Amino acid sequence: MKIKKSFLHLCALGLSAFLMASCGNDDVDQPGPSTPDTPSEPTETPTENDVWMLTTTPTLSFDLQESSLSFSTTDNMSPSTLKLLPSTTYQEIDGFGAAITGSTAYNLMKMSASDRAAFLKKTFSPTEGYGFSYVRVPIGCSDFSLSEYTCCDRQGIENFALTGEETNYIIPVLKEILAYNPQLKIMSAPWTAPKWMKVSDLTSLKPYDSWTGGQLNPKYYQDYATYFVKWIKAFQAEGIRIHAVTPQNEPLNRGNSASMFMGWQEQRDFVKSALGPAFEAEGLQTKIYVFDHNYNYDDMADQKSYPVKIYDDPEASKYVAGAAYHNYGGNINELETIHKAYPDKELLFTESTAGEWNDGINLNSRLLADMEDIVLGTVNRWCRGSIVWNLMLDANQGPNRPGGCTNGYGAVDLAADFKTIRKNSFYYIMAHMASGVQPGAKRIGTAGYTKAGLTYAAFQNPDNSYALVACNHNSEELKFTVDDGAHHFYVTVPASSIVTFKW
Repeated sequence: MKIKKSFLHLCALGLSAFLMASCGNDDVDQPGPSTPDTPSEPTETPTENDVWMLTTTPTLSFDLQESSLSFSTTDNMSPSTLKLLPSTTYQEIDGFGAAITGSTAYNLMKMSASDRAAFLKKTFSPTEGYGFSYVRVPIGCSDFSLSEYTCCDRQGIENFALTGEETNYIIPVLKEILAYNPQLKIMSAPWTAPKWMKVSDLTSLKPYDSWTGGQLNPKYYQDYATYFVKWIKAFQAEGIRIHAVTPQNEPLNRGNSASMFMGWQEQRDFVKSALGPAFEAEGLQTKIYVFDHNYNYDDMADQKSYPVKIYDDPEASKYVAGAAYHNYGGNINELETIHKAYPDKELLFTESTAGEWNDGINLNSRLLADMEDIVLGTVNRWCRGSIVWNLMLDANQGPNRPGGCTNGYGAVDLAADFKTIRKNSFYYIMAHMASGVQPGAKRIGTAGYTKAGLTYAAFQNPDNSYALVACNHNSEELKFTVDDGAHHFYVTVPASSIVTFKW
């Protein structure tokens, strides 16, 4: 993102900031003892605007506020120094963003062309906006669609066809986004198989004529794998590349408006006997991530460590890039547990919803907590990226489907005038990550300055620039020096704030 000179007056306030914490990750370097919070400020002779900054507070006294700093021209003698360790590297980063559901695309298409273009450019452009770089798209309907459907509701896989929800809404929106960010990654997942492929259980194999619940009939494993292939190729024909899929959204959830149970044994067998071989036969490079559900496996004892049980099967594992997680239940430290079991497998965070149940539009209660949990907490536990649920919902929290989530908010909400947009916490946290951390960046180590209530992560981008993102949960500002070995600069992180640095 370019520095806007109109914001440079903020430098006079001493604003700056930022850093990286391990959030309790035992695999990550542990910083040394905390040092005093108020070092002697070095004498500096600003020569140019070397460090770009983005700052947000829950009160919006800073609202994605851009500013800049200069490198110090004196030796670093500060006792409170956060040191970047670029030679210590962790996972590669794929990106940050939000879901383009049918509802999101529908709302975006309700806007005027110029208003929609301005919003998408600001959100997705890496040079003229925040650079959101990863989106999630349902394969068929979800609980945020205009109807319940799949792309093959008439029995027989030869009857596969995209519907109006894809051709009139999702695909046009994705094409507009790709015009601003051609490197955008897209993950996709089905909420249900076509009903004619479903049975009530795997013992009776009784046909199951419902969008909600049921299981995939093993008889149709090959047809369902072909369904994925046809869907991916249909989007490819529109110039839209699908980077990754999961075999089933929330496979342990039988109760969503559109849903299908798929225990780990079923998913293992489907991947190794049908989906993986189908991708291989068609030459598809689309990654397969398993699971795509909660940290606590919905408290089902036989489903605990779901991804690990699939990895334990070599025939299934060879087709699987890693596992995806949501945060509707359980403890985030499950990410570390899975990583330690199979460190060569990838992790990705793929869904969280802000809603009435967690005061989702109250920035005072959600902004810092979401920053720590959904992005900094996940990347510091090996996730290659983070994607939240709907990018945009309307003033009535929809469109949504009966029986699904009906009281959630989008990353942004669109007013009834189809013009006015309210940014919620999810938009802010993704903007802070995506604007500093490029796809292909490596998370890197840090040492030195720490403080209770301060969470941070550091990265080296493919262009060799650095990014630090910090979340200060303290009621007072924090002062320290950031040192990358070649440059250092003095920063002040405001109380209760998120700050992104890039240089």
